[in-house]
Amino acid sequence: MLYNNNMDIKIFDRVEKKYLISAKQQKEILRAVKRIMQRDKYHHSSVFNIYFDTDNYDLIIKSIEHPEFKEKLRARSYGGYDKVFLEIKTKLRGKGPSLGYKRRVLLKLEDYEKFAANKKTAVELAKKEQQSDLQIAKEVDYLVEYLKLKPKILVHYDRTSFTGEDNLRVTFDENLSYRTKNLKFFKKANDKHYFNNEKNIIMEIKANGVMPLWLVKTLSKEKVYPSSFSKIGKIYELIRKEKHV
Repeated sequence: MLYNNNMDIKIFDRVEKKYLISAKQQKEILRAVKRIMQRDKYHHSSVFNIYFDTDNYDLIIKSIEHPEFKEKLRARSYGGYDKVFLEIKTKLRGKGPSLGYKRRVLLKLEDYEKFAANKKTAVELAKKEQQSDLQIAKEVDYLVEYLKLKPKILVHYDRTSFTGEDNLRVTFDENLSYRTKNLKFFKKANDKHYFNNEKNIIMEIKANGVMPLWLVKTLSKEKVYPSSFSKIGKIYELIRKEKHV
């Protein structure tokens, strides 16, 4: 199922490209985007991701090594939204652009906290909500049990998003921050900021296939090129360096 404006959609498959850009480049790109695309239903949002991993961060380390296949488990919520998505995010890397897939289960915040504390399984909670996607919940439970996963890192950022024809989606993520303790869906004054340079905005383009010509020309004019940037991967590398200081 392809992306649409419904935040409750359960499965995604699409081509994804990321770019690190400056505020100046963002301003010029936005001029073109606003002429062609529309504001997403959730145009401005605060995004909170809690990544699950082993005590040794095996999933993140594997992801950093850029394998042909990688998988992550995370919980995602949005500021002011009392629901949580349990997501299995899979990426397949081939000769062309990477293909990303997301399979997810929607839970109430209070139920997610029971899941995170190992008091309830995803299947039990999905059944409680009478959800039909029990297979995804079973996959979540299998990963948690087989790999001994637990909440390890919270990552949050502010997102501005646009949608266009043929399921085109452009997002801008700013104020990337993180913490490794008190992993709840809210910001704290002592959260650590990731960026300390000019190119501190993550632009992501998701499309069914080939990007439209107007967007390709805009990126070329602004000298914006794809970047292999995983938020959780880069943050983990920073955390690892901090522990060795």
